[in-house]
Amino acid sequence: MSNEVEQLPKLWTGDHYNEGIGRDDIFDKLREECGVFGAFGLPAASTLSYYGLHALQHRGEESAGICTVDSQSGGFHYHRGMGLVKEVFSQDRLDSLEGDRAIGHVRYSTSGESKIANAQPLIFKYRDGDLAVATNGNIVNAPEIRRELENLGSIFQTTSDTEVIAHLIARSPKDFVSAVRDAMQRIVGGYAFLILSNDKLIVVSDPHGLRPLVMGKLGSGYVFASETCALETCGAVYERDVQPGEMLILDRDGLRVERYAPLERRATCSMEYIYFARPDSDINGINLHSARKRMGKEMAIESFVDADIVTGVPDSSISAAIGYAEQTGIPYELGLIKNKYTGRTFIQPSQELREKGVKMKLSAVRKVVEGKRVVMIDDSIVRGTTSLRIVNLLREAGATEVHVRITSPPFANPCYYGIDTPDRKELIASSKTVEEIRQAINADSLHFLSHRGLIEAIGGNQGEMNRGMCLACFDNDYPTPVDAEAEKSCSC
Repeated sequence: MSNEVEQLPKLWTGDHYNEGIGRDDIFDKLREECGVFGAFGLPAASTLSYYGLHALQHRGEESAGICTVDSQSGGFHYHRGMGLVKEVFSQDRLDSLEGDRAIGHVRYSTSGESKIANAQPLIFKYRDGDLAVATNGNIVNAPEIRRELENLGSIFQTTSDTEVIAHLIARSPKDFVSAVRDAMQRIVGGYAFLILSNDKLIVVSDPHGLRPLVMGKLGSGYVFASETCALETCGAVYERDVQPGEMLILDRDGLRVERYAPLERRATCSMEYIYFARPDSDINGINLHSARKRMGKEMAIESFVDADIVTGVPDSSISAAIGYAEQTGIPYELGLIKNKYTGRTFIQPSQELREKGVKMKLSAVRKVVEGKRVVMIDDSIVRGTTSLRIVNLLREAGATEVHVRITSPPFANPCYYGIDTPDRKELIASSKTVEEIRQAINADSLHFLSHRGLIEAIGGNQGEMNRGMCLACFDNDYPTPVDAEAEKSCSC
């Protein structure tokens, strides 16, 4: 390869950055990964992407971006910014993004820096034209590949491991589709890619299907998204899930499907079912609200406790709380209310503000919980600090007993596939017994859903290991090789 080609790709950076956005650490909940959305062969693809990304906003609130291509001219148009979808895109901005093909992204940064250069889609110029990449997930072996490419002369413009893919594609002497295929065969991890060139859209799911990705039809065009709720929002009809190891190529000749890797072991992230995805979404044909209700019912069977009311921690635990209440006959009540209008934190809060922050975002309804024995349903415990604060909120509001039920097994291991988790030593379940955790969160009793209970509640493919789910955060059985360096690498 010539020196001229090796100096590419050149990154197009965005045109504005809202300074001072800090992370909101008031809750120690797991952070959503990212969300991707794509449209092909559809007029006003940018507006369609806007609605799709808005439906995926829960998967990332730090930055948003859309890149479009006009099928007639092949010209690229793009815009990225820090903030929510509605803050980044005005109607004028959307109108300027001409084209009938688009990819979009909402981002929550994990170990990567929160800055415009890392906002996606990443846009590059290279030997064969323009290239845009949007990713949900994480490339486990990105540090190793990055060092190799830097030793060969590649210059990286971002700290995002998504850029590794662009360099692998740009350095390949093969045609675009073959270069993408070869790049996918080099990387290890959990990912869903949308890769846009001047004349093609390529859609890729990792060989284990760790990150969800679905395809829909809208008229004569196609729509792709991290969750089915985005298809519903833009009026598309669900067609199918993108299968593990598949590569879909869309161009002027239509859609064709290739397999770049065999299905090694289906391992969809179990936290998608438990927490991340919207309850109105379906994953692998399983509705999330229904699955979470079954988790609550299973929890009630495993750990009934005599109480007066059941309440769920908003929003992801409401479905499970309803299931627990239905199974036990204990009334479900809105004992906790989430304030949806506190927004993001634009300063790094002091410890005093951090302590008050839970009351800003979450309130106990005194008239509901006062004098009552409360079963509090939540989806997970990470460090334990939030659980302690919520239990204390209920006690301060007059609850006589607080029994905590968690609709997942103890979260004891870090995720290497795109979820922002603390180091293992910061995960309370990695070093404490259930009884020690109960004491730490000031609960009268504590129970975690069993592995068997979780698997049975979700359902999934009967013949596959763990019903086709990744449970590594609970059982330390990772579907891919991982090492210490992997924890530092994230594409979101």
